[in-house]
This record gives sequence, structure tokens and C-alpha cells, in this order.
Amino acid sequence: MRRCLEVNNLEINFKTYAGTVYAVRDVSFYLDEGETLAIVGESGCGKTVTSKGILKLLPKFITEIPRGSIKFNGRELLYLKEKEMNQIRGEEISMIFQDPMTSLNPTMTIGDQIKENLIIHKKLNRVEAERETVEILKMVNIPEVEKRIGSYPHEFSGGMRQRVMIAIAISCSPKILIADEPTTALDVTIQAQILNLMKKIQKEILMGIILITHDLGVVARIADRIQVMYAGKIVETGATKEIFKNPKHPYTLALLKSIPAFNSSKKSELYAIKGTPPDLISPPKGCAFAKRCDYVMKICQEIQPENFEISKGHISSCWLEHKYMKEGKDNE
Repeated sequence: MRRCLEVNNLEINFKTYAGTVYAVRDVSFYLDEGETLAIVGESGCGKTVTSKGILKLLPKFITEIPRGSIKFNGRELLYLKEKEMNQIRGEEISMIFQDPMTSLNPTMTIGDQIKENLIIHKKLNRVEAERETVEILKMVNIPEVEKRIGSYPHEFSGGMRQRVMIAIAISCSPKILIADEPTTALDVTIQAQILNLMKKIQKEILMGIILITHDLGVVARIADRIQVMYAGKIVETGATKEIFKNPKHPYTLALLKSIPAFNSSKKSELYAIKGTPPDLISPPKGCAFAKRCDYVMKICQEIQPENFEISKGHISSCWLEHKYMKEGKDNE
């Protein structure tokens, strides 16, 4: 498969009254055409900041990117002017935001919001845009499209608004779709419909998807690869089956243990990760997860772990995977 996105050594900081927040710290990953990459982790770990950084949607007056590279089809995005980025946003790379009610324009009909995208990016006239809008809304299973095309966002349910968001995002057949918590606040039935819809559209237009979520059930259903983020860094990455079957980083293990089991008794206590994430105004010099880790060693608190390859494509940033640790286990 052709590689459509490469992010290398990306750092994103926010200047605040309390000091500089080091929100994304030396993040590197890639996305192939037609692939789904899930970024998982607790709230505040840097998932959304990373995705908005790709599209340069972060507030300019407080954001600084001291180093890194974001290449889309070999083209560096970090140094593009706003006019050039506007041509890429929506047309080449689209994003579904967390809350469709606040992301949709309440003063415009859903049809006009899709048509606007088609007129700007695909240079269609109003008649052509109207015709294509109807087809796109049918693609995302909006019922009675001819009647609903003139409706406003508040006239739709949460699930329908999310479908409209997807319709806007895919209207120009983007190469990459960034979906930030696309099923948040939806019931299980609607959630399944939205995920199936995304996979269906992905196959039709060979679109790469970056799925941002903390719901590992959603990840298991839709993702090809997973990267786990903690305190602004990627701590483990690998194929979905590999991560679920053979997790290596203690944080990944803790996330998986936090999922309620179907066979657990009503009285059994749900596992929770102890402690809280570190303050990213002054990140720890060692492993950021050290204070919450059940397997912490002295080196974890003093030196940031290297990236250790577990198998092809499966990497964990944990000192437990160092060869000396392996040799010690083998000698026991």
C-alpha cells in the first residue's frame, strides 16, 4: 500500500500563563492508503492535539512547533501558508470533530453546509452541488433526503448529526479522514451503524482513517493498527491483534485491564489505574508512567526508555523490553 502520511519527531507546545505545556513530545507514526490507525489513551494524552496539528487547526497565538515533520503524499505541511492549507483541508484531509452539535453551523441547513464544501473545493455550480449533496446524504443513510436536505442541525438526532458530519467530511473524497471520538455519546446500536458506515465508505474511496478514541471496543472492531499515547508520547504501537493478544507496555496492559469483562461478577471491583497523569508543564525526565506503574524500576525514573521492537511493526517504549531484562528472565 502507498504511504499517504508520515509524521516524524513532532513536538507541539502551548504557551500559557503558568508556563509552557509540552503537549506532544517527539511523536512519529505513519498511515497507509486505505488503512485505519487508532490512537488511544486517556483524556489529555495528546491524541486530539496531534490530529489538529496535522491540519494546523491549533490556536496560533499560543502554539509553537519547535521541531518535527508532517508529510502528506511527500509534501511537507508544516511550512505551507494558510491559503495552501485551506486547499488541503476538507479536500485531501478531512476531520470529524467530537461534538457534531457544536461543529455544525446552526444557522445553515445541512444541505447548504455540504454544498459549500463542494462549491469551494470541487468548483461545482449550485445545481451540480445540490445533486451531489443528495447522493452523499443517501450514502450516509439519511432517510427522506429530498425533505431533510433543507433541515437545520437542531432538527436531527445525535446519530443523524454524526452522519451529517461524516457526509461533510467525505464530500470531496479525501485521502485521509481524521475521526475524533466519532461515536461519543451515541448508543451502542447507532455506534455500530456509524462504524460500519465509515468502513463502507473507506472501501469505496480507498481512504485512510485516523481514529482517535479511548474506547478499546471500537478499536477492536475497526482498526488495523493501534498506537497508545501517554503524556504526549507514543508508548506502544502495533497491529490491532498483536496489541490485544500480546500487550507489552504496562500502560497498555492497564488500559486493557480496565475493560469490564462479560464474565465478571456484579460484586467484582472494576480495575482502575492508580494515580494521575504527570503535569506536562514540567514532564518527568524518565518514563512518564513510572509513578503509576506496577513494574517500575530505578532506571524508569531517571532515563526515558528507548523504543524496543517486540516483533515486526510492534514497538514498546519500556525498559522491561531491554535485552538485559530479557536475559535476566531467561536465567531465572
